[in-house]
Amino acid sequence: MIKTSAILAAAVATAQAGWAQEVRVYNWSDYIDEDLLTKFEEETGYELIYDVFDSNEVLETKLLAGGSGYDVVVPTGSFLQRQIAAGAFQELDKSKLSNIGNLWDVVQARTETYDPGGSYSINYMWGTTGIGVNVEKVTEILGEDAPITSLDLIFDPANMEKLAACGVQFLDAPAEIIPAALQYIGEDPDAKDEETLAKAEPVLQAVRPYVQKFHSSEYISALANGDICVAFGWSGDILQSRDRAFEADNGVEVAYNPPAEGALMWFDQMAIPVDAPNVEGAHAFLNFILDAENMAQASNYVYYANGNAASIPLLAEDVIGDPAIYPDEATLKTLYTTTPYEARAQRFVTRMWTRVKSGT
Repeated sequence: MIKTSAILAAAVATAQAGWAQEVRVYNWSDYIDEDLLTKFEEETGYELIYDVFDSNEVLETKLLAGGSGYDVVVPTGSFLQRQIAAGAFQELDKSKLSNIGNLWDVVQARTETYDPGGSYSINYMWGTTGIGVNVEKVTEILGEDAPITSLDLIFDPANMEKLAACGVQFLDAPAEIIPAALQYIGEDPDAKDEETLAKAEPVLQAVRPYVQKFHSSEYISALANGDICVAFGWSGDILQSRDRAFEADNGVEVAYNPPAEGALMWFDQMAIPVDAPNVEGAHAFLNFILDAENMAQASNYVYYANGNAASIPLLAEDVIGDPAIYPDEATLKTLYTTTPYEARAQRFVTRMWTRVKSGT
């Protein structure tokens, strides 16, 4: 028995040693230059296991169930706040983050709501949720005065009925779509009471018959290829569609606009789960991302703004100079942020979203 126990202990130690050489990262799909992943491995000697997800809800389910097996995850700020409260993350050891001084105070101030003092996370990317259009198809259907900068485009059933012929897709993200619907009708997009939240459902149900699909990544290719003409999605995704179409020279012109009525400003934060298998490796990955050159390379690839001030001089002109990525002051004033739903409101939102998606 003693010999067997010793063998088992040795096997566990060996397995743990091997595991410790891996860094497991769980990030959004289509969200990094893969050359950076190779660079991280070459510079640190760690083996990087990099998996992707399409929704905050998927990530949250893994985190709150415990034992996710990941060292670094990337929740959106409002979800991060709730997950911190649930004890899902460990505090960062900032002594191991020599590049943390590169963080941008403007973004830090706005993420303070979700993570006071930046105790648990660093900002990776930020952006807005808005409207992507195939300019030619939309103007052909709705005319030259098509409201491509307004929520009228996607929440007015008269417009949506016509646009259905060329294809419309929405994010599968209730925490993004429901606030937009509330903003459209003049309600508080950060409302938490059921009476106000319920007002979003008629808006969404009225256009539901004309939404081809709810998905949080497929619209990127669909818009770039001309398979759909409208997407309500994340700024960087739609700008990726624009650039893919341009590079393919396929005759598709994609435009992105944050809605004039106001757009959701979101922040994706990198954090370390409380049960991360390789805490040292996790900090090594965060510090790698905090490097100005690496962060600029990531933004230049995915066309999202980032929270790293030191990276700004290294950004490509078509990134830093594009107001759809780095909004001007006038647009920034129209942007809003949201905070997490508490448990009862979350259940209400989840049921509503299920009804909307199913059209019942």
